[in-house]
Parts: sequence; structure tokens; C-alpha cells
Amino acid sequence: MPSCNRSRASRKRSVPLEFLRAVAMGLPLMLASVCCAQQPEAASQPIPPPRHSHRRVTQEDRAKVLARNLNLDQAQQDAVLKILQARSEESLRIRRDTSISGSARMEQFRALQDKTVLQVRTVLNEEQKKKYNPLAVRKLEPAADQKTVEDWLELTTPK
Repeated sequence: MPSCNRSRASRKRSVPLEFLRAVAMGLPLMLASVCCAQQPEAASQPIPPPRHSHRRVTQEDRAKVLARNLNLDQAQQDAVLKILQARSEESLRIRRDTSISGSARMEQFRALQDKTVLQVRTVLNEEQKKKYNPLAVRKLEPAADQKTVEDWLELTTPK
């Protein structure tokens, strides 16, 4: 007579991985169909958009923000938009270049940022230049207890 106290290993059955995937993928569909079958009026109602929909910020959006904050005229807006589009293309080129190391890539991004700021400043008048200083963040001193990337690397690098 078999013992009732079988070990877990002997009770464990092997389930094919494909079956588990099918169940995992099909379960949400089955639940959705059950919910819709129980509430037929829900099918006729439009689905509301998500409350926090995220959309990609375009170069036009960035140019509009600068135009609003700096009171740019249309010629300045067009020039700034061209500068931002050129920066975007160069940024994409840097990202896709697999021959660049991580630190060199960061240096190139910083140089591109500096170049973009200088180009935008050439379009601005003196009053607008006083308001425009996107690189001010670099000059801020970190808090005394704030950790840096170097601290993190030191802690995580095997010795």
C-alpha cells in the first residue's frame, strides 16, 4: 500500500513550458471575455483614455517652451527649432555609434550640450540671454551626504 506521506519530489509533475506560456498569455484574454460577457453595456461604451498618458516631447515642444519663457519672436523660434533638430540628429548619431566607449560618449554629449547652448545664445538678445542658462545645474554643489556615481562604482566594482 502506498504511503500517504510522499515526498514533494515524487508528487511534482513536469508541465511543458509551452503549456504554461499558453495559459499565461491566454488568461488575461479569458478574464476580459468573461467580464465583457457579464456586462454587455460595457462593450458599447467607449474606453476612456488613460489618466496619465505620456507622449514624447518633440523638438517643436521644446522650442515652444523656450519661446514662451524667453519671449522669442518668430525668426528666433525658427532658428532655435533648427538648432534643436540638429542637436537631436547629432545626439542620435552619438547614441548609435558602437565604437565609442561610455565615458567618451558622455564627453561627446556634454560637448554637444555646450555647443547647443552657445548656438541658442547667438540667436538671443541681451535680455533673453540673462534668462537663459541651462548649464547652471552643472555649477551647483552637491549636498554633503549626496553620493556620486564614482561612490556607487567604488562600492559595486569587484576587487
